[in-house]
Amino acid sequence: MMDINEIREYLPHRYPFLLVDRVVELDTEAQTIRAYKNVSINEPFFNGHFPAHPIMPGVLIIEAMAQAAGILGFKILNTKPADGTLYYFVGTDKLRFRQPVLPGDQLILEAQFLRKKGQIWRFACRALVDGKAVCSAEIVCAERAL
Repeated sequence: MMDINEIREYLPHRYPFLLVDRVVELDTEAQTIRAYKNVSINEPFFNGHFPAHPIMPGVLIIEAMAQAAGILGFKILNTKPADGTLYYFVGTDKLRFRQPVLPGDQLILEAQFLRKKGQIWRFACRALVDGKAVCSAEIVCAERAL
């Protein structure tokens, strides 16, 4: 549904911190998104994150979920960063890691809008590999004007 060129219109991140490769489902009525990140051994973090047993750092899995949630927030509002708004990742609740993410995995990112109070947005997020949850959390973002 969204290729990398369109994703770059919604996320200000660039290499090596753009962690969403493609959006495959987006439903603004149900307020959900499903995207993925292809995890390659060529990622720069694998050079130093357990080089003998490379695993994707958990903080980057959280960041990938937050980026998917950010795209969803922009789509719900029908806006883009170029319109003068950004979402800043400000926290997580109910965070759980269940298994490591390895080179060669496709990390599926799911987010569902939960609620908005003022400028604070909450999303229920999951990251999956081969249909199994590897991480889940409530992602908290702050909407800010540029």
